[in-house]
Formats: sequence, structure tokens, C-alpha cells
Amino acid sequence: MSRVGKMPVAIPAGVDVSIKEDQISVKGTGGTLSLARNALVNVVNKDGKLSFEPANDSREANAMSGTIRQLVNNMVVGVTKGFEKKLNLVGVGYKAAASGAKLNLQVGYSHPVNIDMPQGITVTTATPTEVVIKGADRQRVGQIAAEIRAVRP
Repeated sequence: MSRVGKMPVAIPAGVDVSIKEDQISVKGTGGTLSLARNALVNVVNKDGKLSFEPANDSREANAMSGTIRQLVNNMVVGVTKGFEKKLNLVGVGYKAAASGAKLNLQVGYSHPVNIDMPQGITVTTATPTEVVIKGADRQRVGQIAAEIRAVRP
């Protein structure tokens, strides 16, 4: 069994986890996240802790138990604390301005670059050269940060 998959996920107070035949949903103060269930992993909720066990003895089921465990753990952390990425703009005249659900970047092009934030992601600019991306879904926060970085490689 995977080392990561052996560790149970503790469910803090204020977080509801529902396990259905096709998905796992985590609901908390930061929102609701869901993950499609994998047939290779059995998920059991015992005494406020989630345990993940491979459905069979295959190598794929063993690896998937650790993967699903970490994805569910990221969902639990996301709905309680949230995730954030900080980006710094380095360049002469580079500026960022957040207004609502839009990020306006001036990064040396002849025109400003506007990026719309998806639902569940917030962006703030403490200073004109610092961008802070926050959200409950770790994958989406990282993906948006990568897309912002890709504007000027």
C-alpha cells in the first residue's frame, strides 16, 4: 500500500464530506469541491477520519489510493483555509491592477492585457508589482498563476 495512502485524512469541525457512488464532495466555509470517485480506491469515513484503501492488489490501485487521498486532503484544506499564490512582476514599467474579477497587466506590450478570473478565484494587488491569487481549489489557483506567468514568459 502507498505510504501516502496509508495516512487517514482528518475532517475538521465545520466540514461536511459526502461519499457517493460516483463522487466525493467536501463542503466547508470556503465553498464546495467535488472529485470523481475512482473504482480502484475504496473510501471509508470512520470517526471523523477518511481512510483510502486499494480495491485490489494491483499496482495501479495502490498508486491511485495515494493520489485520491492527497486530492481529498487538498479539498479539505481548501474549504477550510484556502490556497494562495503570490507573484511578483519584475521589469521596468511592469504593473498589475485588480478590479473585481479582472486582472489588468501592463507588461511591456503596446496594450494592456486583461485576464478574467473564473468563479471561486479572487485576485488582489497589494502593490502594483505584486499579485495574490486566492481560492479553495489548489489546482485552479496554480493553473491561473501559470496562465498569468505565461503572459510574458
